[in-house]
Amino acid sequence: MILIDNTCISEDVADKMFVCDLEKCKGACCVEGDLGAPLEESELPILEEIYEHVKPYLSPEGIKAIEEQGKYIKDWEDDYSTPTIGDKECAYAIYDENKTLKCGIEQAYLDGKISWQKPISCHLYPIRITKYESYHAINYDRWSICSDACSLGEKLGVPVYKFLKEPLIRAYGKEWYAELESEIESMNQK
Repeated sequence: MILIDNTCISEDVADKMFVCDLEKCKGACCVEGDLGAPLEESELPILEEIYEHVKPYLSPEGIKAIEEQGKYIKDWEDDYSTPTIGDKECAYAIYDENKTLKCGIEQAYLDGKISWQKPISCHLYPIRITKYESYHAINYDRWSICSDACSLGEKLGVPVYKFLKEPLIRAYGKEWYAELESEIESMNQK
């Protein structure tokens, strides 16, 4: 484990290799699983605020799901997530011309329509964060649908923490990330 401030980081974040390979997986993480994307409570008002700017990017099915379920849902564990289309893909996901799922929120961001990129849980994937009262547990989430990403990461020699540098900085800041890099370099020299 790597301890920085109030975070406990799994060594898998440093040791495992990962680079998304959308060409092969086609955005499977946007459709697989029990629920939509996990949401922080602080993200709920953002979804309310940006929805009208994101709506033109969404599929008719996604819009219908959001209009029926709401911009977010609360699950059986009292956690928030994005709604889904027929208990499958995230209602904010869109298919591109290659039948790859991408994020409608992120596309609105890239087009300069909104200033919020996407839910932090999506940006950080395959890292999942569990928040406890006094610390955050930061873990690498192994999932078979990402086997091509693991292979590409191995081929390119990119560990999880380097692949996710931007979202880790977004979540915890530049100083925290610099300390993470320093801790990992120290571990690697032993």
